[in-house]
Amino acid sequence: MEQVKITVALIIAVLLQWTMRNVAEPMAYVDFTLIVIVYAALQRNAIRAIIYGTLAGLAVDALSGGLLGASAFSKTLVAYLVSEIARRVYLDNLLLRIPVIAAACIVDDLVYFGVHSLLGQQPNVPVGTTIAYSLIGTTVAGTLIYIMLEFSFSERTRGRRRESLSARRSSRRRNPIKLSK
Repeated sequence: MEQVKITVALIIAVLLQWTMRNVAEPMAYVDFTLIVIVYAALQRNAIRAIIYGTLAGLAVDALSGGLLGASAFSKTLVAYLVSEIARRVYLDNLLLRIPVIAAACIVDDLVYFGVHSLLGQQPNVPVGTTIAYSLIGTTVAGTLIYIMLEFSFSERTRGRRRESLSARRSSRRRNPIKLSK
């Protein structure tokens, strides 16, 4: 069921990425697809995150009319890196996910502009300014979207977390050494 929810969120993110650029100029710097891809990668399923990154990147490339495959490569690389980091480091806290989305945004933009420069296509916009605005916009929007996704996706897991936490805490309170008879 969670796969379906993430797939629907990714489709909505691609549509938002395509339409919000025409509606509001500052929304061009928010990478909605990257936010959903990083969220999928933080679920510790590398194959699913890589597939989502590739498909979302190809969809964004096809709809934007730019270099086909540049965004797909950068988002696939980011999905792989984030899923490997999430597999090794505990990142289930929102405060730990904020630097992850910021770092993913920087890596995505650097790889995207690097592929463009490698193939001889110079961007029409200043790269440093674009990366800075994209970092700010994607990090702020990503934090708000993660709060909404966690609230909507983890309804059934909240009960299990409380039960396991209370059992773990109660076992630590008991003293294993008995001093009296």
